[in-house]
Amino acid sequence: MSRRCQVTGVGPKSGHSISHAHNKTKRRFLPNLQKKRIWVKELNKFVTVKLTARALKTVAKNGTSEIAKLVRENKI
Repeated sequence: MSRRCQVTGVGPKSGHSISHAHNKTKRRFLPNLQKKRIWVKELNKFVTVKLTARALKTVAKNGTSEIAKLVRENKI
């Protein structure tokens, strides 16, 4: 699987590491992904998803309806 959030679509970003002498080398900024098993009340079952920490907080606050919609569309 790719390093991409299944709900928000956030993926790796690119940039530079900058040394004290201001030398620049390419690097990647990876998202803070968490693989979690979440109970989706709308589907009455557990679903394993790969989410960023921010998306996980949003799901905890707003509910699992967005995940249920993605499962019904076979995107998860």
